[in-house]
This record gives sequence, structure tokens and C-alpha cells, in this order.
Amino acid sequence: MGNTTSSAMSKEILEDLKLSTKFSETEISQWYENFQKQCPTGRITPEEFEQIYSRFFPDSDAKTYARHVFRSFDTNDDGTLDFKEYIIALHMTSTGKTTRKLEWAFSLFDVDKNGYINKTEVTEICQAIFKLIPKEEQSKLPEDENTPEKRANKLWAYFEKKDNGRLAEGEFIKGVTENENAMRLIHYEPIAE
Repeated sequence: MGNTTSSAMSKEILEDLKLSTKFSETEISQWYENFQKQCPTGRITPEEFEQIYSRFFPDSDAKTYARHVFRSFDTNDDGTLDFKEYIIALHMTSTGKTTRKLEWAFSLFDVDKNGYINKTEVTEICQAIFKLIPKEEQSKLPEDENTPEKRANKLWAYFEKKDNGRLAEGEFIKGVTENENAMRLIHYEPIAE
């Protein structure tokens, strides 16, 4: 593979992505072509990712949330996203099974990457999620979740842990799948008009 250029995707990566994402070869190739155009270096920096993310939330402050999402996608901790990390992340957040999405959500909430979530981390992510919610929608939220802290307290309560407790991935997935409100609280969806 020594003569493979950066503009060509290796067969190994293509086959790996086909198996792990269920995207077709054509879809992966099209994503790769667009990725190369947008990111000629073959890598996305945190700043580029923040810019991409802010396009999805033009009326909100997406920077903090984008930083957390980036961290959770950067599986090799090199400070950038390569094409493989990008496509796997795209798959997990858009077309993946609920369990896979919740595994990703756990990694998002596990800010210090120690394999557990604590209430401080839940609060930090709830603050980032809250910044995605436009001000006019914030005013329509229920009283017990109209601030990031209230939202974090409500979510943490579903797991039946003390404030200084910690939550393993399996407990997180079980707690969220068993409670529709917890599922709603771990992300932001615009209010349907």
C-alpha cells in the first residue's frame, strides 16, 4: 500500500466501512469524494467540525456541543477526524440501531473517557445541548427542564444514582431505553411547528 495516494481510498478501508456501516460502496465512494473536496488534507480539525456543525444549528450556539461530539468521534485521540472516523460517526448518529446510537451517546457524555458517567459530566453535556435550543424554544420547555441544571437533574434522576454516583455504559443504555423522557433529554430535536 506504499504507493496509495491520499486522494484514493484503500480497498481495506472501503471493505471495513461496508461491513461496519452497511453503506453501499457507491455511497461510501460519494462520501469520500465530498470529504476530499471539503477536507483536502484528509482530516477534519475541531474548528472545521464546529463550522460544519454550526450550519445545522444556525440559530444556536453549537460550538460547545460540536466540541463534545468531535471528541466522541475522535476514537484514536489524535485531535482530528479522518474519513473512517467521520463515516462511522455519521452511520452511528443517522442510520445506526438504537443501541449503537446510545453507545455513541454514552461516549458523548463520558467527557473524561474513563468508562463511566457522573452527574458533573451529565450537567456539562446538558449545558452544551441547551445552547443548541433557540431562545424562543427554551421558553416553551417544561418547568423542570427549562435550564441546563434542571435538565441534568431530571435526566440523572432516571438512573436512580446519588449525586456522587457513577454510571456504566450498560446502566446508561438500560436507563435510557426504559424511559422515553430520558431518551428525549439526551439530545435536542427542534419543536415541530
